[in-house]
Amino acid sequence: MAAALIVALIVTATRSNQVRDRTLAAERHAYDVMLIARSADAAMAQSEAALGRFAVGSERSMGDRYYNDWLLAGSLLDTLEQQVGADPVEVKLVRHLRSLYEARGKELGVTATRAYYKQGWPALLLFNDAGHSRLIGEIDRTVDAILKHERAVLGQRYIQSDASAHRATKLLHWLAITGLLLILAAGTLAILGAMAMGHSRRATAEAEAADDRALWLEHAVAERTRELSDANARLQTEMAERAAAEARLRQIQKMEAVGQLTGGIAHDFNNMLAVVVGGLDLAKRRLETEVEEVARHIDNAMDGANRAASLTRRLLGFARAEPLLPEAIDPGDLIRGMSDLIDRTLGERVTIETPIAPDLWPVWADPLQLENAILNLAVNARDAMEGAGRLTIEASNIRLAPREVGETPGGDHVRIAVRDTGCGMTPEVRERVFEPFFTTKEVGKGTGLGLSQVFGFVRQSGGAVAIESAPGEGTTVALYLPRDAATARTAPAAPIPLPMPAEDNAPSAPTGEPVLLVEDDPRVRASTAGALAEIGYLPVVCESGEEALAALDRRSDIRLVISDVVMPGMTGPELHAALRERHPGLAMLFVTGYAGEAGESGLEGEAVLRKPFTVSALERAVAAALARADVSAPRRARGAEAAR
Repeated sequence: MAAALIVALIVTATRSNQVRDRTLAAERHAYDVMLIARSADAAMAQSEAALGRFAVGSERSMGDRYYNDWLLAGSLLDTLEQQVGADPVEVKLVRHLRSLYEARGKELGVTATRAYYKQGWPALLLFNDAGHSRLIGEIDRTVDAILKHERAVLGQRYIQSDASAHRATKLLHWLAITGLLLILAAGTLAILGAMAMGHSRRATAEAEAADDRALWLEHAVAERTRELSDANARLQTEMAERAAAEARLRQIQKMEAVGQLTGGIAHDFNNMLAVVVGGLDLAKRRLETEVEEVARHIDNAMDGANRAASLTRRLLGFARAEPLLPEAIDPGDLIRGMSDLIDRTLGERVTIETPIAPDLWPVWADPLQLENAILNLAVNARDAMEGAGRLTIEASNIRLAPREVGETPGGDHVRIAVRDTGCGMTPEVRERVFEPFFTTKEVGKGTGLGLSQVFGFVRQSGGAVAIESAPGEGTTVALYLPRDAATARTAPAAPIPLPMPAEDNAPSAPTGEPVLLVEDDPRVRASTAGALAEIGYLPVVCESGEEALAALDRRSDIRLVISDVVMPGMTGPELHAALRERHPGLAMLFVTGYAGEAGESGLEGEAVLRKPFTVSALERAVAAALARADVSAPRRARGAEAAR
């Protein structure tokens, strides 16, 4: 009976160990399924992120990365289908995930094709639409369903594993009891007792080894579970941070790309306007004795050119290429000082309130640009209220955490909020209000650059803009400008404003005074040379900086150089640097149509004339530049001798 009992216990223990082994294998299988599902989801997310960068920058490496990550996700789904085995629930979920993967691949394939052929804006629009697809949520829910099912199965397998361990422990107790019985029987049956003791010792050793294996497996499972949990938490955090970073990067890249585009357009447009304005001004000067009708048409053309020049200035304001002249200002005094202007602009049907906090901090900003920004917001608010309502302009001190509003680094700021009681905005409109040329006004009533210009000015001043609005609840636009530190500071060097005399007191040019003109655009060069000749100067025309240096080496009677800024080969600042070494006494006047060029190295503190300009403006600028010149006595003497 004792021998039969031992055999039965050994068989039962063996089966219990087999059950435990199968349970542990099933647990490892569940972990593998969960890991593969998460890896496939992460691969699809990485592929979509690479596609977004491919659509923005058209970099072939990003396209390859998108394609490879998408294929990796498909390979992981193949592995997942092999892993799920015969579980009908898992098979159904994995097949559904496969169908969603294929459908999502078709959606993203259209964007990838556009980006491959470098169709930037269509690709971005398609990628934006794909970012709002229902398939994204469906894929996430399917992956979560697979993970939830595996967790449920894993819980059942934990219970089975614990039950197997419990049965093994009981079997060990029974084996110990049987050994004791055999020891008692050894007194009467020595041979049988010795055999029984040998069996008992072997059984005990095997049981201890099995227990050690069970403990080791439990520790390994617990460690693996902890590692998977930590990895999952890190993955979720990284995914959230990456999504937020990619959203910010897309917005910044979009605004910078459009800003560069507007700056380039304004540069070329101002070159054309310089020719138009200069030519019309010359024609008008020579038609003083002609029919008044011709002069009227020329005046109309001049007005149109000036309106186009105003548009380029607004484009440059959005592109953040307009140089600022910041100073320490009190926002409260500025708002109170422009209250009359706002009253006259908005009309009597708009009630204006200006609650300003006491002890308001000063800010470091361009006061004219800040006034323009507040006035722009006030006019937009009036239009939203259809000319009647309550407008509140409030100013208060606030301390921001890093990146609490936009990309601000945090610290002390002054918040200037313009709040109206108008119609408000839908979420779709609110997302696009700072985009250039976007407007909800009727055709002819707005250019769509007002809020873009405000955005560019605030960002250029180191601040941020926030907007709160809902349909029927009005709109609040808040400007966050950094507090001015109480330490001494130096304003960034800007082009020196030329002292322009009044029109009727324009200085007369010395007859035949030579002036060196450096301009690569032939139309602008011809127009400017004609204007110089019209006002009495003798233009010496050069197409490049190298040609200008050669001309100055041949002539010593030139006191002033008029130069463009951006030119092929030697640029205006490079020419200026060369002149400081070879001809230090020369006066320099830069002519530019792109305000951003004034910030280039080498132009700080120099006289700058903006394109387009009239002949009178050129005359005053040349006279003022010559007045500032510090020409050495030997060169002046040589110039006078050459003139004689």
